[in-house]
Amino acid sequence: MSGRPPIIDGAMLADLAARLDASALAAVEEAAEAWARVKLAGGRVAVATGSGPNLHEGATCQVAELVRLGLVDGVITSSAVVGHEMAGCLERVRRVDGAALGLPLDVLPHGGKVEVSLLSEAELARIERVAPVDRDLLARMLALPGKDIIKVAGNLAYPTGMWAERMARRMLSMARAAGLPLEAVAGLGCDRQTMLGACARRGAPCLVSVPQLVGGGYVGLAVGDSVPISRRSMLVARVLAQADIIVESGLALAQEIHDGPFELYTGHGLWARHEGMKTFSLRDKRIVRIDLDPALRRVWELERGGGAVSAAIDDGRPKAATLEAPFRMEMSGFARLPGSLPITGDLGVVWPLLATKVAARLGVKLDFVCYKQDAPPGRAVREYIVEHVRPLDPSLTVQGLKDM
Repeated sequence: MSGRPPIIDGAMLADLAARLDASALAAVEEAAEAWARVKLAGGRVAVATGSGPNLHEGATCQVAELVRLGLVDGVITSSAVVGHEMAGCLERVRRVDGAALGLPLDVLPHGGKVEVSLLSEAELARIERVAPVDRDLLARMLALPGKDIIKVAGNLAYPTGMWAERMARRMLSMARAAGLPLEAVAGLGCDRQTMLGACARRGAPCLVSVPQLVGGGYVGLAVGDSVPISRRSMLVARVLAQADIIVESGLALAQEIHDGPFELYTGHGLWARHEGMKTFSLRDKRIVRIDLDPALRRVWELERGGGAVSAAIDDGRPKAATLEAPFRMEMSGFARLPGSLPITGDLGVVWPLLATKVAARLGVKLDFVCYKQDAPPGRAVREYIVEHVRPLDPSLTVQGLKDM
């Protein structure tokens, strides 16, 4: 494979568009138009991502490309994404029988499988500069039959999972010494095609939200330990306050946006303001949410059609039973925000369409476009990420801190 990302052409994008219904397609167009207007007016865009699917579908790399081009000005994400981006986003692993390695059944994950990273000798040498690798264990794992797959990097596979968690300990020491969130320090050494790396290069914030601190094993703990929770929440609030558009991408834990401690319109900011803290409001912002759950749009339409969500709140009635919908916490705030816009669709379908439409309106050329992973172009994009998005280089982090 060449060093350049696969080319996603107009026909491929048309195939993706055919997967969306008319309302979702119209929402993508509306979101792209609003995004372009904001950037033409010199405004700011923030993206808030969840975890797994955003990495698998290449959406995190897409956001990194938009950060590089100045089309995204801040990112909120999860500790799991931080750990996987530190390890290179995606990697190739083999799933093997853990019992065949002599591991007791009561320590094995569900299904009894463990994973071994399929690395080159150069990649192994890189890991050994940070953490010793048990070459005998590695050889025994690689000798076992198993299924080779691509999955998020630095998860539980040996040795990359262990490497990511030990690297987080090292980044934590540096972050505390510098008085910075771990994400900012790690980003100095991360690949430019990760959100962490792209934001560090542009001086843009990339932060883990408080509800998304749990994830990535010790990476999440290290992110949480790097700055106090109140400080983290204020930094996240600053990203949201400065944004004219917030794009939520496969975000399961959205309390800090829709029920945040410093937000006035749907959150708890009233009392924070009373106590003299800096607050902000989502009332006049555009909030675009990419979500597979059709219940989100249904609830949003019920509110738009007659204020059903607001009426339930005014009457003190339970929203799930009143609206007869599987209600998630963020639906209430999202539906009541005047500028909210749901896009019901898969991340791997919506992001390539949205990114290319925004870029086209602004006359900007994208060097990377993600694609739905179940199609051949999407599989080529995943192979590209495995081969070309590199793990964190701690020497770059050290140099970056010296240059601050």
